[in-house]
Amino acid sequence: MRSNRVGWLLLAPTILILAVFGIVPFLYVLYVAFHQWNPFGANPNMIYNGADNFRRLVFDAEFLTSVWFTLKFAFFAVASEVALGYLLAQLFMKDSPGKGFFRTIHTLPLIVAPIVVGSVWRLMTTPSIGIIPYLLNDWFGYDLNIGRDATSAFVITVIMDIWHWTPLVTLTLLAALVSLPKEPFEQAQIDGANRWQIFWHVTLPMIRPAILATVFIRLMDALRTVDEVWMLTGGGPGAATRYVGLHIWKLVFPKTDYGYGSAISVIVLYLTLVMCWLLYVGLVARRDRKRPS
Repeated sequence: MRSNRVGWLLLAPTILILAVFGIVPFLYVLYVAFHQWNPFGANPNMIYNGADNFRRLVFDAEFLTSVWFTLKFAFFAVASEVALGYLLAQLFMKDSPGKGFFRTIHTLPLIVAPIVVGSVWRLMTTPSIGIIPYLLNDWFGYDLNIGRDATSAFVITVIMDIWHWTPLVTLTLLAALVSLPKEPFEQAQIDGANRWQIFWHVTLPMIRPAILATVFIRLMDALRTVDEVWMLTGGGPGAATRYVGLHIWKLVFPKTDYGYGSAISVIVLYLTLVMCWLLYVGLVARRDRKRPS
């Protein structure tokens, strides 16, 4: 009994911080979502309007478009980061000259603030002064202009996210690979398994929890990305890179529609939780059901 009290006492600061900075703001946003509120308008008071904000977003073409582009962005960015991160983690597992230096250089993007990343990539992709449009035009004759080409703008935002966050995936998977025991791999080699069979039947099942945790973290980050894309494209051209985070920002700040923006924030949180739950069921729960009792 005394040990339980000590445990709860040690957890109390964390629970308090979580409640103050996590639960209370969420409850407040949920409360605002059921109101019409423009604190800078003629009537700055909250007006209760029930579920009108949620009914409105169902028929909001701009919101639905932003959700579609956000899902595409998250899929391509996270999938590429996991694949590239695993390959780099395997590369770091091997002893080679300059491995420590390259690992240090590889992790440098993680210490750069997202808004700085967006600013740097904007400079690199500006047609008149950017190195990327110059090289593409000089080598391949391709005129890159993310200010007028929606597809190019989308692709560049994905590449920027991959550059920024692949080191995090690499470090996570590298830690998982280093901690794996050698016996299962030696036994598989003795049984005559090739590299693909070893990866699919030995390596992948053992690092599945690390991959799942990494995908959860990156998926949640990708679905709420704002500052990098805002600095790079401003959400354009058109609505090609107006992802959900940017859509909410433009509703809350320039338009000061706090009630509707709060409703969208709640729905986006719900969609994120549902996607993570589906991913968990697909990768973990199904595997557990296949295990013999």
